[in-house]
Amino acid sequence: MSGANASVRLRRLASSPRVRDAAVAAVAFGLTLAVLAGVHGTKRGLDPLGGVLAAAACFPLLARRRSPLGVFAVATAASAVLNGLGYAVGPPFGPTAALYFVAADPRTRERLGRTAAVVLGLFAVHVGATAVAHATFPTAPILFGTVVWGGAFVVGDQVRQRRQRHADLLERAQRAERELERERRLAAAEERTRIARDLHDSAAHAINVILVQAGAARLLQTRDLDAARAALATIEDVARETIGEIDVLVRGLRDDRSSAGVEPPLGLAALETLAERHRAAGLAIDVHVAGRARPLPRGVDQAAYRILQESLTNAARHGAGPARVDVRYGDAELELSVVNPVGGAVNGASAGGHGILGMRERASLLGGTLEAGRDRGAFRVRAELPWTGEEPA
Repeated sequence: MSGANASVRLRRLASSPRVRDAAVAAVAFGLTLAVLAGVHGTKRGLDPLGGVLAAAACFPLLARRRSPLGVFAVATAASAVLNGLGYAVGPPFGPTAALYFVAADPRTRERLGRTAAVVLGLFAVHVGATAVAHATFPTAPILFGTVVWGGAFVVGDQVRQRRQRHADLLERAQRAERELERERRLAAAEERTRIARDLHDSAAHAINVILVQAGAARLLQTRDLDAARAALATIEDVARETIGEIDVLVRGLRDDRSSAGVEPPLGLAALETLAERHRAAGLAIDVHVAGRARPLPRGVDQAAYRILQESLTNAARHGAGPARVDVRYGDAELELSVVNPVGGAVNGASAGGHGILGMRERASLLGGTLEAGRDRGAFRVRAELPWTGEEPA
């Protein structure tokens, strides 16, 4: 167990940024000392001053994360002093590593002008100090050092760009995930709004039918017992059906995943049932269907049913005569029309209440239009719902 713990501690130590920086500085220092001690024929060999200058050219790398450009300036100045005092000319390991870190630092792009001025100025100082300390111009060492410095900067810049690309990709992925989550929440909110509208339409329709049938049963209970019983049976059927539909809607609001197989809301296939229910409640309805009836996209089908349901509920509640329903299947749209006579002023529920607003919103969400209002003694609702003509999913 102790061996495993030691291995974990070693891995953590090796992954530490400070340890990595110390390793880079130590390697650069060791290579610089090897050059100073291994080259003969120079004015000065490795001595304590050379060791101090070599350390000054390498160990500032420990602070490269805080100020890479400052570290490069210190390391290059110490290296220039080494060359100017006549020590062996070799690859400036400390300044080269510092230049790599300057190029790899993301802040370099924001201060590129200042970085270029510092690098080029210190390069000139380094070359000048080297030339002063030697009788002949050391062309080969200087060219080699130039290639090494240029390569270090290019490699560091490529590393910086790769890190930037990776960071950009990660940011885009996170942004896309946030947008997807936002769209999911919006879709859920829209679905809950739709369910709330359906709940309003279903409850309003059922309550209106029950109200009419209950009044009829009360009036007929002493004169026509069979008619009173029929009215009560209609109340029972409507209540049972509405409870079932409300149960489906409430389960949707609760986001109950077990309800995935529940029957979808009603569509135009239930139009005749809707009409018969209102006829049983005493409203005369004349239904006309034009065009070739066909399966509709689910959203259009359900919206059409709800618009007709709300229109007939208003006709039964506020109308003064029979209602006419027209459904026309076009090539790219579905047209609906409900007309019923009204007596006196049309109240707010019929003219501009939540029912009309809900119908208009349903049509608008599908890219359609809905007009509702009084016209020459009749209340008219006309809706146009566009559809693509493709089969429903």
